[in-house]
Amino acid sequence: MLPEVEAWLRGRTSSSEDWPLSWLLAAKEDTTVSVVLPARDEDETVGEIVSAIRRDLMDAVPLVDELVVIDSRSTDDTAARAAAAGARVAAQDEILPDLKPLDGKGEALWKSLAATSGDLLVFVDADLREFDTSFVTGLLGPLFGDPDVVYVKGCYDRPLRDIGNGGGRVTELVARPLLNLHWPLLAGFVQPLAGEYAGRRSALERVPFVTGYGVELGLLIDLLDLYGLDALAQVDLGRRVHSHQSTDALGVMAAQILQTAWSRLGRQDKMIPLHDPSPLLAQFRRGADGHEATVRDVAVAERPPMATVSGYGARTAG
Repeated sequence: MLPEVEAWLRGRTSSSEDWPLSWLLAAKEDTTVSVVLPARDEDETVGEIVSAIRRDLMDAVPLVDELVVIDSRSTDDTAARAAAAGARVAAQDEILPDLKPLDGKGEALWKSLAATSGDLLVFVDADLREFDTSFVTGLLGPLFGDPDVVYVKGCYDRPLRDIGNGGGRVTELVARPLLNLHWPLLAGFVQPLAGEYAGRRSALERVPFVTGYGVELGLLIDLLDLYGLDALAQVDLGRRVHSHQSTDALGVMAAQILQTAWSRLGRQDKMIPLHDPSPLLAQFRRGADGHEATVRDVAVAERPPMATVSGYGARTAG
């Protein structure tokens, strides 16, 4: 590991316990905080997460100013349960409606910039179980603690059935090797694909958002390029429990992460591309007549920096 990464690990890694609620409230002053949950068909878990944030960080104390669920075309009761629990629900396709709708989690995250007003944004996945509001307070800590920090990633243990800390298979098999090979300054991030992170609006609105599964990798690489390693931090949030995806779904995720990395390698002049990568992924399952192929489009779309979008409007960043 590079010496500067070892120094970064010592100086920019903390624990959620290092940022007590009383300290955060004193440090908050006039800074506003928006918490965003991107959600698609998460009616089993979204209500509990929203209720906890509303109860502990809005009603009990004035830490969070805005709690928004971006409903990404759910077909279940996600929107109703989120609203009943106390969130403002915004339909993904109704935000910036003059733009052609795109698919993917990154689209919901990008549009949340236009649906919120906080100086700081905290993103929390809506499929978490055993959720604790220390996820939110921990991510806010480094942003309140140092004005030079613009982006904070969560890290945690990820239990997977009966094999202990075995979650994060795409992280270990795809994302971590990519980062160590091509962006070694990011090798210190324990969970580079974590869905729990926070950032200053002033930084997030300056970078593009990949609309699919590559959004977390793209943000990390682009913010490093724009602000440098010392502007990034990570916080140990303890333990993350959520539903796990099938191997086929993980294959699609891995393909989109590879596409995202490819685009950044070319954009940053780290390679000379001699062809365009195929947008198709063939996957196989055994059927009645042998192995049957399913071909999926894994092309990665990208939204431009929100600050450049007409209709976004001025925001005041903290």
